[in-house]
Amino acid sequence: MKKRGWIVLLLGLIISCFFIFDLDRFLSLEALKESRDDLHQTYQQQPLLVIGIYSLIYIVMAALSFPGATVLTLAGGAMFGVWIGVPVVLLSATIGATLAFWMARYLLRDIVQRRFGERLETINKGLARDGAFYLFSLRLAPVFPFFLINLLMGLTTLPSSTYFWVSLAGMFAGTAVYVNAGTQLAAFTRLSDIMSPVLVISLTVLALFPWLARWMIERVRIRRLYARWPKPVQFDRNLIVIGAGAAGLVSAYIAAATRAKVTLIERHKMGGDCLNYGCVPSKALIRTATFLHQAKNAQSLGLAQVSAQYDFAQVMARVHRVIRTIAPHDSEERYRQLGVEVIHGKAMITSPWSVEVNGQALTARAIVIATGASPVIPKIPGLETVRYYTSDTIWSLTERPQRLVVLGGGPIGCELAQAFARLDCKVTQVVRSDLLPREDADAVSLVSAALQADGVTILTQTETLRCEKQGDAQFLLLRDQNGASLRLPFDALLCAIGRVPRTEGFGLEQLGIPVSDARAIETNAWLQTIYPNIYSCGDAAGPYQFTHMAAHQAWYASVNALFGNVKSFKVDYSLVPWTTFTDPEVARAGLSEKQARTRGIAFEVTCFDLKELDRAIADEAAHGFVKVLTVPDRDRILGVCIVGAHASDLLAEFILAMKHGLGLNKILSTIHTYPTWSEANKYAAGAWKRAHAPQWLLNWLEKYHTNRRTKARIKAD
Repeated sequence: MKKRGWIVLLLGLIISCFFIFDLDRFLSLEALKESRDDLHQTYQQQPLLVIGIYSLIYIVMAALSFPGATVLTLAGGAMFGVWIGVPVVLLSATIGATLAFWMARYLLRDIVQRRFGERLETINKGLARDGAFYLFSLRLAPVFPFFLINLLMGLTTLPSSTYFWVSLAGMFAGTAVYVNAGTQLAAFTRLSDIMSPVLVISLTVLALFPWLARWMIERVRIRRLYARWPKPVQFDRNLIVIGAGAAGLVSAYIAAATRAKVTLIERHKMGGDCLNYGCVPSKALIRTATFLHQAKNAQSLGLAQVSAQYDFAQVMARVHRVIRTIAPHDSEERYRQLGVEVIHGKAMITSPWSVEVNGQALTARAIVIATGASPVIPKIPGLETVRYYTSDTIWSLTERPQRLVVLGGGPIGCELAQAFARLDCKVTQVVRSDLLPREDADAVSLVSAALQADGVTILTQTETLRCEKQGDAQFLLLRDQNGASLRLPFDALLCAIGRVPRTEGFGLEQLGIPVSDARAIETNAWLQTIYPNIYSCGDAAGPYQFTHMAAHQAWYASVNALFGNVKSFKVDYSLVPWTTFTDPEVARAGLSEKQARTRGIAFEVTCFDLKELDRAIADEAAHGFVKVLTVPDRDRILGVCIVGAHASDLLAEFILAMKHGLGLNKILSTIHTYPTWSEANKYAAGAWKRAHAPQWLLNWLEKYHTNRRTKARIKAD
């Protein structure tokens, strides 16, 4: 038996003995009254010994959560009086509570964290921020059983030192009441006489005092923050939105849909990064590159030969045509028809309620900052002397670079490296660490193999030293993981090492709105900045740089900005899906194996190989997998990773299931059209079901069927 098991057995034995031998009879009010004089006399004769024994008994009782703490506290007052009784009881109770806290943490926390770690993550974050306030309030309020507080707090990540000192302070008021009552023991006939309704209400109000004080301090801070800015007597608008990307457009749309007067300011292109430089152009390029790849591999479809000739300039022209086709969805005309005032120009926030644009001062009750992000330009010596591009400027190419170097191993770098390789560029991908570092190794290995099969040379664990130019020749100097130097010639260099929030030049510095080390605007759970009426969402706020997350945040920012005085909503980050649009695609939601192990969350893995899927075989795309993480022995989904063709589309069913608490059994019982890619989800659920089939029942059924066959043979004879 493990050490933890022996401890549980010992504790169970002690608790059983306590109740079997009816030891709680010594902890009644009547027993205390009868022995009061004897206890007091013994204390007078040997005070230190009595205090020591009393403290030891109290600590053990509190540590094991035995009933009788109230009577013991009264006994402390009866024996020691108020001045000695209060510190003795308080210290003993706190030590006992801390021991109970430790036992719960040692015996139960790992089990609970493994099973419910994902759900407890939010609670742990809240306790890390406000744990002392929560605990202090619970200790002051007599309506919460202390043994339950010890147990539940032990399951969290609250530091032991914080627990001890806050418990010591929080239990002072209640301890003083009971110890004082113990000095007047004869006046009470039952324990309920001590805690009158008035006293209970008083202590409960006292428990709320820290939160009230905190609220008042916050109100004073905000009042001082706004004091230096003159507030308009009335406002021209309900909302001003800065930035017309995904987050800004959704914010403005919601405001207009609720009949608020809203102004949308954009200094460059409507539609923002996604339409003009990111999602739309990259997927248009990937579509052309995929077709060329399929044409080159037409023999796999039974075609002897397919010839596909293309003009690179025409390919890039198609990319811009796709952008122009989608642009009306995000255009000024459409949003003006929706009731949004659209202004082109650079916005400057001049006060918490005013924005200046094109020399015009606008006022609004609330402001939403949705200024997006821009590509990171690495600090590489000599970069300015060579022909380099970013994910924003690569779309200006009209001539295909023969040799392309891609810096970065994230989704953008992988997607564009593969696309240009399929367009007959000789592509070298240089990665400082590892390819797709946020994904599990099994997914990365498939993507890496696919990139290399398309001709991409991948250099991982490689440091970029500098760029050099000699005449028309351009070189990138590198150092590999073994310390060897490399000199890589190239025609074009694509910097795809990430994007940084666009937060400079909008007046944030003048208002003192803080930004993080990553330059994202710091917001609270409601997307408010330090000014409660100024919000931020999308890439400018982070933490996710996805178009769908920008739109998700925009709902919260706009609704809170417009209706926060009635009801506010915390942003829900519980389920964030994302996809890397390589071939094969990598689509994921919830926990990865890597994340689950890092957080100590127990999980099971069920995997369905797409080589077994009929439709994948028919499409000559039978490679990849559907991997599902579940709670051990349960069908509740913790996370999903799909690698393969159409992975981004297959993920939607799992997102719906996770969002609404549907397990794999529900997916298995849903009819999926044959033959389709979506059947992969059902087969993954079926694999889980087979692995968890009750063997005892199957064995019984086997005997049942055998018995039925035997009886039939006997009757026939």
